[in-house]
Amino acid sequence: MSAPLPQSEWSMLIPHAGSMCLLDEVIVWDEESIHARTASHGRSDNPLCSDGHLRALHLCEYGAQAMAVHGGLLARAQGKIAEPGLLVSLREVELQVARIDDLPGLLDVHARRLLAGVGHWQYAFRIEHAGALLAQGRAAVIADAA
Repeated sequence: MSAPLPQSEWSMLIPHAGSMCLLDEVIVWDEESIHARTASHGRSDNPLCSDGHLRALHLCEYGAQAMAVHGGLLARAQGKIAEPGLLVSLREVELQVARIDDLPGLLDVHARRLLAGVGHWQYAFRIEHAGALLAQGRAAVIADAA
C-alpha cells in the first residue's frame, strides 16, 4: 500500500482529467494520509493559470486533489469505488507566497484525514517546495448526492 504510484495507477479514481489532474505521482499513502508530488505548477497548460501566473491560492486545489486520490485509493483497497464529493469548506488556510508558477522543481503535497463519517470527510493539507512550507489548511468534503 505504500509504494510510489504514477498517475496512471490512480487517475481513474478521481473526477479530474487531463491537465486538470494536477498531481503527478503518489509517493506514499496509508489509512490516514497521503504524500504526492507534482511539477504541474510550472506547466504552461496548467488550467488554473491566469495572466501567465499561478497564484498560491490554487494550492488549496492541490490539497483537495490529494484528498480525492487518498479517498479513491482507500476505497479501491476495500474493493469499493469512492463516492464523489463536493468541497464545501476551507478553514485556517495560510499562504506563505503569492504565486507558485516561478518555483523550479517539484511540490510535495500532503493530506491527512482528520475525520471520516458517512458521506463526509475532513482533511488537513500542506504543500511544500524544497522543504519550505507554501500553504496549509483544512478542507471539508461532503458526498455528492447527485
